[in-house]
Amino acid sequence: MSQASLAGPRAKNRQFRWNRLAVRTRIVITLVVLTLLAVLASGLVSYLLQRSAIQNRIDDSLASSIEEVRILAAEGVDPETGEPFVESDNLVFTAMTRHWPDTHESMLGLNSSGITYRANEIVPLRLEDDAQLVEELMSHADPDKFQQDVLLETISTDQATYRAAIIPVYFADDPEPSLLVFATDYSASLAELDAIFVTYTLIGIAVIAIVALIGSVTVGRQLSPLRKLQATAAEISDEDLDRRVPVTSEDDIADLSRTFNEMLDRIQSAFRSQRQLLDDVGHELRTPITIVQGNLELMNSRDVVDVEQVREISLDELDRVGRLVEDLMTLAKADRPDFVSLEAIDIEAFTREVLEKASRLGDREWSVDAATQIVHDFDNQRITQAWLQLANNAVKYSDDGTEIALGSKVRVDREEGTMLDLWVRDNGIGIAETDTARIFERFGRGGNSTRAEGSGLGLNIVTEIVRAHGGTVSVRSTLGYGSTFTMSFPLRND
Repeated sequence: MSQASLAGPRAKNRQFRWNRLAVRTRIVITLVVLTLLAVLASGLVSYLLQRSAIQNRIDDSLASSIEEVRILAAEGVDPETGEPFVESDNLVFTAMTRHWPDTHESMLGLNSSGITYRANEIVPLRLEDDAQLVEELMSHADPDKFQQDVLLETISTDQATYRAAIIPVYFADDPEPSLLVFATDYSASLAELDAIFVTYTLIGIAVIAIVALIGSVTVGRQLSPLRKLQATAAEISDEDLDRRVPVTSEDDIADLSRTFNEMLDRIQSAFRSQRQLLDDVGHELRTPITIVQGNLELMNSRDVVDVEQVREISLDELDRVGRLVEDLMTLAKADRPDFVSLEAIDIEAFTREVLEKASRLGDREWSVDAATQIVHDFDNQRITQAWLQLANNAVKYSDDGTEIALGSKVRVDREEGTMLDLWVRDNGIGIAETDTARIFERFGRGGNSTRAEGSGLGLNIVTEIVRAHGGTVSVRSTLGYGSTFTMSFPLRND
């Protein structure tokens, strides 16, 4: 098996383990890792900058010491003779007595014979005690290898690392040249820097621990609404849909909680509608089934008249069941996005077309109250279905020869804005005021209706069709004088 094939499962396992951690834990770990990276990056950059600054400071100090010696050699005088320097030893001695070393700095005078001058006893750094350093410097004092250029070198020994300025001192009549060495304990300077950054590291660890603690508490509080949401979701069942997530803030999690509560409202409404539908359908289907079954059980198969009567009753009940199923299928599609297909319709011509179709529903005095001259987007078939359903209801609850009128108009309402109204007006039996809300419910009927007059889904279908177009249905009725059903649709202010 190849390494590539093994890498895939390992990566998936790591991802799986990471995804199994709680969100709070993952956020805190991410926060700690980011803080750690920030502390490491800032510490490393600061360390490198400080290290470079120390080296530059040491080199500047050594360069300043070199310049002092150069000026002394060019312009100074020998304190013993009062004349310019002619012997290197005298210049080395004078330069060392006039120079006060910086921290971790010392100096040394040498020639081919060995060490000639040492720094004052109060100077802590003793270069002469480092045998490896002295050996390295003596190699530069060898007359055969003596160089006349100033050298700035880094010398490492078992004891320390030095940054040294090796200054050759010689004169024309001087029998033996000398070396003046200014050296700084570079490792000691870095040790101080390291001590500072050890403290920085300890402080960084403390900061990361504090960030982890505060982050855990803060993230826990921020995720508290999500935990409540999860707890609420876990407690919800098909028997208890009343629980809601408390909303105590105005942030995006509060928006999520509100959206979740709205979803629960819709689910609860859907469950209630489903239960009501099942109860109502069971009740509606039970009656025709009972009628058919009862007639079949009592039917005298030898009696042709009885058989024909039972046949007619059974077919009538089955037709009603078929209409009920078709109406339920229409309602089931009402929440689908493709329930309506909009197209531009000439409302004036549309009003007269619907009147022509409605006039075949019954022997009534059919007329048009008004027909507005506008074009509006409708689903032709659905609105026709709803309008004819209202017309059919008007026929059912009115007498032959009475007037039924259809109409359309545009009205402007102070609260609703510009509206398009489509209505059906009849002079039928009317509706009691206590029944005006119930008749639009599924299987809802008025108190003066009879079961044989329909399944009770017609007005509910009208309501769903109008709602899918963004409108509302209303009724004005006076018992014994007739009713006016109105479908109202908002118009865009183009």
